[in-house]
Amino acid sequence: MQKITNAVSQPLYSVAATRELELHAAAGLPPHTLMQRAGLAVARLALALAPHARRIWIACGPGNNGGDGFEAALHLHQWGKTVVVTWTGLPPGKTSLPADADASRQRALAAGVPMSAQPPEDFDFCIDALLGIGARLEPARAGTGSMQQWLDAMQASAAPRLAVDVPTGLDADTGTTNAAKPIAHGSRFTTENDLFTLSLLTLKPGLFTASGRDLAGQVWFDDLGVAANPSLATVPDAWLLGADRVARSARAGAAHASHKGSFGDVAVVGGESASGRHMTGAALLAARAALHAGAGRVYVALLTGVGEASLNVDPAQPELMFRSPEALNLKQQVVVCGCGGGEAVKTVLPKILSAAPRVVLDADALNAIAADPQLQTQLKARHYRGLGTVLTPHPLEAARLLGTTTPDVQADRLATARQLASRFQCVVVLKGSGSVIAVPGQPPCINASGNALLATPGTGDVLAGMIGAAMAGGQGPFEAACSAVFAHGNLADAWATRQPGVTLTASTLAGNARC
Repeated sequence: MQKITNAVSQPLYSVAATRELELHAAAGLPPHTLMQRAGLAVARLALALAPHARRIWIACGPGNNGGDGFEAALHLHQWGKTVVVTWTGLPPGKTSLPADADASRQRALAAGVPMSAQPPEDFDFCIDALLGIGARLEPARAGTGSMQQWLDAMQASAAPRLAVDVPTGLDADTGTTNAAKPIAHGSRFTTENDLFTLSLLTLKPGLFTASGRDLAGQVWFDDLGVAANPSLATVPDAWLLGADRVARSARAGAAHASHKGSFGDVAVVGGESASGRHMTGAALLAARAALHAGAGRVYVALLTGVGEASLNVDPAQPELMFRSPEALNLKQQVVVCGCGGGEAVKTVLPKILSAAPRVVLDADALNAIAADPQLQTQLKARHYRGLGTVLTPHPLEAARLLGTTTPDVQADRLATARQLASRFQCVVVLKGSGSVIAVPGQPPCINASGNALLATPGTGDVLAGMIGAAMAGGQGPFEAACSAVFAHGNLADAWATRQPGVTLTASTLAGNARC
């Protein structure tokens, strides 16, 4: 069993792949073995998380997730804990539990585990073994009423909660939830001290993106002894991106004779100033981030309207060099385009898409492409010309690029990122909780670092600049995107540790950028 951190990348498997793996593993083991292992793992973790708990409530559902709960109850009861089990009962039309779950329930009853129709009035630890990956918590589903009441009781209690496999109401593939009031990270809950999930057999993508990180809390994993069997190995559906897959910075261990040209050039094109709308700050944030993340030289090309004044120096970062868009050497620079670009970005995009070998497209550049089929054609053509491209949309920008809605994007973030990467034949960073990095032909990555401190204006501009710096340092588009996204989130994690409760502004983030 292991606690999942962002130190090591982990393979992630869909529900379908997990079920297939389970069938193959069970075929080579005595009946009931996997459930016995699962229940024992749940009980051991519960004991480790709450060694002094006096009364443990286990809410069991009508399937195999409930069977894991019964099995855990048996062990905790035998170890001297006061255990109370509530069970939803069988849904209409069903005459018995699945065979393994029924065996575990009978074992628990025979051992004298107390069963109750209602949760205990007081408990200091609770275990959610209601649905797992087995089903969604839907209003029309039999037994949903009692499940929701029990979830409400867990929410209202001061007791920590451990979910078996996935929290009830969370989609294991997508990280979405359709529970009326799922247990969530709120004023009382903290993911380190109150919410826990033990993922069994495989790690599931939904635990780490969309609502997953808030609902799952601290994730633990037990492979139930199956991973040791090489014949059961299968290709992951995705990867949880950890520090071990982040490329080394070009400046790390650089030769003594290096010079600024050794680390590549980044040109930031954006920062529109026109008609009283001034977005210069977005371009400066991206440029400062690129500089601090290791780029050798950083140029800023502001998009100013006729008669509008333009900066020619950044007093806070005088190392930045200002140029007109026409004066940029697009073939020699990684171009970060769109940060605060406004409407003016449309005037420079055709040339950038056709001439720049390496491009990071963000914000208004993406909005312009979404509205212009000709720009979309140019974007797709870059792949066939051997040119590197990274798109960094947030969910609304992704929706515009696909002609859909933000809820549709968030309903399946992995599928959305894969669809964008396939449609435009480039690397895509779908930003948000558990940012998804996708490239055609490979399993996508879900970023394991980061927190809500990044939910401030300008942090996306900083990320774009960091990706540009990583590409300038010699990393390929996918490698650069993974490195920068992880480093970006890692900075926020470090800030939360060093400066708890203090806002992390985008300018501070840019000044601490590392790739």
